Amino acid sequence: MSVRRHLLISALAAGATLATAPYALAQAGAPIKVGTDATFPPMEFVENGKRTGFDIELVEALGKAMGRPIEWIDIDFKGLVPGLVSRRFDVAVSAIYITDERKKVVDFTNSYYSGGLVIMVKDSNKTIAKPADLAGKKVSVQVGTKSVQFLKEKYPQAQLVEVEKNQEMFNLVDIGRADACVTGKPAAYQYARTKGGLKVLPEQLTTEEYGIAVRKDLTDLTKGLNDALAKVKADGTYDKIVAKWFPNK
Repeated sequence: MSVRRHLLISALAAGATLATAPYALAQAGAPIKVGTDATFPPMEFVENGKRTGFDIELVEALGKAMGRPIEWIDIDFKGLVPGLVSRRFDVAVSAIYITDERKKVVDFTNSYYSGGLVIMVKDSNKTIAKPADLAGKKVSVQVGTKSVQFLKEKYPQAQLVEVEKNQEMFNLVDIGRADACVTGKPAAYQYARTKGGLKVLPEQLTTEEYGIAVRKDLTDLTKGLNDALAKVKADGTYDKIVAKWFPNK
């Protein structure tokens, strides 16, 4: 091998090492930037000035298993997927359903919990007993969630009242400005249980799977999160987190 060729190969090898070094360092312990809308108890919310909830504890456990700290970034739910596309953060967790539409622009980890859409009304409501009864009724929903498109497609006669925050959606039912709200099952049961005077209808609208959304250019991170999820399930950490946040499951 000529000296010139040897030097060229050495230079290329060094360049490859330098190019992959930042990623290797990131894998070794740089923070994972996680976007969330912490307004959705029991999945994620703020209590005493601190983020908490099922999603929050699970992601922190995954970060620990991966040897990487978590850097939280607060953002409205409707901005989570756009934030991933624009690379504002690495992953997003906020009771996000895995859907074909979202998978066009972001990747997802394996499902970490099952949920679905349900209807919540006041205890005193006698006019809405099943999904078909939503026709002609005012139904509050959170912007950017699957509830919006689902109702437009399946129950077009429902009068949607779209709001920015989960709490606003519930408040409209509380004060009578909406006849019902459609939201994820964990949040609906949590709110009905803690607030009182509300009920969740027994007929579930959909069955969905929650996943952690990941930037499409970070395929190794998706794999790392899946490996970590398998690890915390195997060592009992996952079951402890589930038991804490869903004691009646």
